[in-house]
Amino acid sequence: MKKIFVVLSLFLYSVPVCAKHLYSEKEYQTYWCNKEGGQTEYILDDKARVDCLLQDYAVEFDFAPKWAECIGQALYYGKKTNRIPTCVLIMENYPNDLRYLNRLKYATQNQKFCIYTIQPDVFKK
Repeated sequence: MKKIFVVLSLFLYSVPVCAKHLYSEKEYQTYWCNKEGGQTEYILDDKARVDCLLQDYAVEFDFAPKWAECIGQALYYGKKTNRIPTCVLIMENYPNDLRYLNRLKYATQNQKFCIYTIQPDVFKK
């Protein structure tokens, strides 16, 4: 029985786990940033990359379940560029993703922080 468990465990850990998205983060980033007139992949002095840099905003993109990572990176990029930290939350599973948007809003309330959302239907227009 122990051998079966070990073999099964090894098999499960060797299967690649890939989240399937309708579009890549980069596709959403490029679409939105170009529409807003920003610069994509702005490189900081420490080689970190801001997803989209606008005149007043440092923007990070993430899929909705990664809302907390979005906050951290946006805060860092905002501080490094002296711009307002901004998250664009990619919501491919609406309305289920609303819970992540609500968490993001709650965590950043009363802060100088901007939030936008984007959905896959922008590519169908």
